[in-house]
Amino acid sequence: MPPPRIPPIHCLLSFEALARLRSVTLAADELNVTPSAVSHRMRQLESQLGVRLFARNDFTLSADGATYLAQVRQGLQALQQLPGSAPAPRSAKLRLAVTPTFSRQILLPRLALFRHAYPDVELILQVAIPLLDVKAEEADLEIRYGTGPYAGVEQLRILSDEVVPVCSPDYLNEAGPFDGFDTLEQVSRARLIRSPLESWNTWFRACGIALPEPRAGAQFNDVGLMLDGAAAGFGVALMRLKLGRAWLDNGRLVRLSPRQVASPNHHFLCWKPGVLERWECAAFVDWLRLALA
Repeated sequence: MPPPRIPPIHCLLSFEALARLRSVTLAADELNVTPSAVSHRMRQLESQLGVRLFARNDFTLSADGATYLAQVRQGLQALQQLPGSAPAPRSAKLRLAVTPTFSRQILLPRLALFRHAYPDVELILQVAIPLLDVKAEEADLEIRYGTGPYAGVEQLRILSDEVVPVCSPDYLNEAGPFDGFDTLEQVSRARLIRSPLESWNTWFRACGIALPEPRAGAQFNDVGLMLDGAAAGFGVALMRLKLGRAWLDNGRLVRLSPRQVASPNHHFLCWKPGVLERWECAAFVDWLRLALA
């Protein structure tokens, strides 16, 4: 019985590039071939292996594809190793600075998909302080929160959101009802929770309420803490819907209005020029853009 035929190296290189970049065009540019050549190589490889390597049109790996990708990368790494030289590192480290609530509510629930697709990337996460753009250590990629744009870095807007007033069911029973929370009388009866991360002026302007930004009341500089404070009965908070969905879903907070207003603040993924020359950084940027699309 003849030994199994080893797939052509150009097919394996195309598979690795396509799995990492999740774009036929980007893979073709990296390999200096045409997109149709990459597609042809993928059909050739899948035909020889007898399995589907990608589960969807966005180049999400199938279970077989993920398993085979790890084997292909190990084999390519071995081929790149020169005789007598020191072994190359088996993993690529990527340092990511991320704001706390975005990390807990948006990034971490999706991060297993990245780890599954790129098992040889070692992620190192650290906290970034929103608006101040402060982080404990230097990072390859940083998620910033604010209005943008930012000087000295390349950036990609990854998440926009809308805001709505919320409070705990107990506080609503205590101080309500608030039918829409869109009049001067209703807002004036409430204890407003303040945060530098989301100005009440956004809601006031949308509702035509002639009030300045509140100067008294509980204040939080973290979105998650602010929503926990609202759930504990501190008063009414202006909540970003995507970041605060879990508090609504579990009933700790309730909406006071069917209206929702676009926030002037957004989440941006930022990096210094030249960082995306590292494949692991480019892969994460492309993955996060698609994951949040």
